[in-house]
Amino acid sequence: MADMDTKEQKAEQGSGAQGSALQAKPAGGADAATGAGKKLLQLSSSPHIATTASAATLMRNVLVALAPAAIFGCVMFGLPALLNIVVSIASAMIGEALFRRVLKQERRVKDLSAAVTGLLLALVIPPTTALWMTALGAIFAVVVVKEFFGGLGSNVFNPALSARAFLLMSFPATLAPSEWSKPFDATTAATPLNIIKQGGGIDAVASSFDGAADYAAVIKTLFIGNRGGSTGETSMLLILAGAAYLLATKTIDWRAPLAMIAAVAAGSLALGRDPLFGVLSGGALFGAVFMATDYTTAPLTAKGKLLFGAGAGLITVLIRKWGAFPEGVTYGLLIMNAFTPFLNKLLSRKYGYVSLFQNPLDFGTKSSKTRSKPGLSPKPMEAIPKAESPARVSEQPHAPQENPLASTQTGASGAKEAKR
Repeated sequence: MADMDTKEQKAEQGSGAQGSALQAKPAGGADAATGAGKKLLQLSSSPHIATTASAATLMRNVLVALAPAAIFGCVMFGLPALLNIVVSIASAMIGEALFRRVLKQERRVKDLSAAVTGLLLALVIPPTTALWMTALGAIFAVVVVKEFFGGLGSNVFNPALSARAFLLMSFPATLAPSEWSKPFDATTAATPLNIIKQGGGIDAVASSFDGAADYAAVIKTLFIGNRGGSTGETSMLLILAGAAYLLATKTIDWRAPLAMIAAVAAGSLALGRDPLFGVLSGGALFGAVFMATDYTTAPLTAKGKLLFGAGAGLITVLIRKWGAFPEGVTYGLLIMNAFTPFLNKLLSRKYGYVSLFQNPLDFGTKSSKTRSKPGLSPKPMEAIPKAESPARVSEQPHAPQENPLASTQTGASGAKEAKR
């Protein structure tokens, strides 16, 4: 019983160390061998996943995957797009560093998370956005959306999408113009989704593209990306190339992107719109690949990721059809971010199952590895009645309960002796 109490006390002490690192020094004055103050043990909340990849490695993979779309946007839209990317990344990194310095927290510039946030924001806004607006949005993303909630890994909503929503509400004429800059040209034209929102059809979209005369030419133009739109959302080909790289490096999971794209296609078809045009014409593919796969704001379980992606795609289609804006990817993903904690709890993976016929007195000891009867599945720990729980047993040390397996074996042996 003393051993059990000691284990319970250690467990209580460990449970209070959620999300924090503790330093453990070896006994016997071994500081000279290991170095004083060196972290030997790090305690954090479950579940624990062993991996050699660091946050900086994952963020570097995302930057590499975004690079083709960013370069393509700079080539198409020229210097304004390049300046927006540089200002957004610099503002995000400097804003995060200054904020953490004021709070006397460890600066995390090296983990590249602020750089990823800045680049994502620059790629989902028009290339003609004023530079001070871009800087304001980047600072809002890293300081208000991320650092106010505890920093990397603690934010509830996607920082880049939250900043875009903030800019869209504050400056709707700039973030959602009726006319967008055309590639390699100083003129402007409506985006495909704007044309559809105004009541036009595929023919009207084809007339807005140079050299696109039929449906096949429209789809080809949308896939390659030679059209107006946000800096990094126009080329579906390069977005898919980035997705392939992230999947090959196991940086993202395929479930949420696939579910979101399938929901956009199915929803468009159900509402009488072309499903392929619905997937290629806006930011659905970019959001599915780079936003729906965010580690912090997306569910952890496989089923949760599928529901998350499907919900985001469905909300996107509904906003496109009946919303005030022609595009709904931003709000579709942000709304599902709010459902992420619920999905994690609803579809959480249970840990610590025990055998149905395990003796509660042996819980936590070597003898607790009692085999269950064949054909019976184990039950969770909470399924054991309170009278047989370890806590109630420890209160009555002088009244041990019989092991049902032991009593069954004793009865069987007694019957054999009676026959003899």
